[in-house]
Amino acid sequence: MDVERDQIVSTGPIPIVDLSQTNEELMARAVVKASQEWGVFQVVNHEIPEELLRRLQKVGRQFFELPEKEKEAVAKPANSKDIQGYATNSHKEDTQDGADRSDHLFHNISPPSWIDYRYWPKNPPHYREVNEEYARHVKKLVEKILGWLSEGLGLDREALIKEGFGGGDTAVYTMKINHYPPCPKPGLVLGLQPHTDIHGLTILVPNEIPGLQVFKDDQWFDVEYKPYAIVFLIGDPILRMSNGKYKNVLHRTTMDKEKTRMSWAVLLKPTYDKVIRPLTKLDDEAPKFKPITYGDHVYRKVNNLPLD
Repeated sequence: MDVERDQIVSTGPIPIVDLSQTNEELMARAVVKASQEWGVFQVVNHEIPEELLRRLQKVGRQFFELPEKEKEAVAKPANSKDIQGYATNSHKEDTQDGADRSDHLFHNISPPSWIDYRYWPKNPPHYREVNEEYARHVKKLVEKILGWLSEGLGLDREALIKEGFGGGDTAVYTMKINHYPPCPKPGLVLGLQPHTDIHGLTILVPNEIPGLQVFKDDQWFDVEYKPYAIVFLIGDPILRMSNGKYKNVLHRTTMDKEKTRMSWAVLLKPTYDKVIRPLTKLDDEAPKFKPITYGDHVYRKVNNLPLD
């Protein structure tokens, strides 16, 4: 599929699911329908405290406001195969190379065996406390959403989290803070190039500066900013686990000429040795994807190799 950067952009009806409803079946149906048709949806009234989201954004902003030397204290080591750490790519001037233009900070937040506090900023002082509290809340929300998606496939509620991701104590949750500084040529440069996510699920908290766009029906749609809403984006592994029933959404990020855009993304993924394949009870259907370990999936996609 050819995707042009100047294709029509619309402010579209990105699905919004209100989790304050009393009818759980209606909420579950809305999540399943959005995942089948769009691969993206926003949730509101999700029970993650607004005050916690404000604190999460505050400590993230404070980190990126530090002098470069202080941020480099948690930098990703040169030639490291691990994604964890701080890195910057926002100062490149070439608008034709197709590279992403953002600074970012990666660090794992769960399970404990995957956490390396060397990559967690010590400044601001409350950074660790806030991120650990957020991790507890976001895991609970993710397991609810995955439960509905499992039932939408006709499976037990725990099918995706257990069989797909290896269980709640094994699935890997990684925080990625994206920082997009003002760009003098936002029409020529993208913060993130069009892509589908290499990991299973993205749980995104954006700031108020718009920029996230998703692709559907041959056009780009802006994801409207809603205060304290959380955006869910389906990635490649869930496409494969669902045997194609749930869509891995193509998306990109634009930049603003005058203002800094930021987002806080939790990335849910299996361990690298986990085999990604259609879930067991979907085997009665003709499989659309070959089994592949998550590690091999990552390697092949990063190196633009065929997956099937």
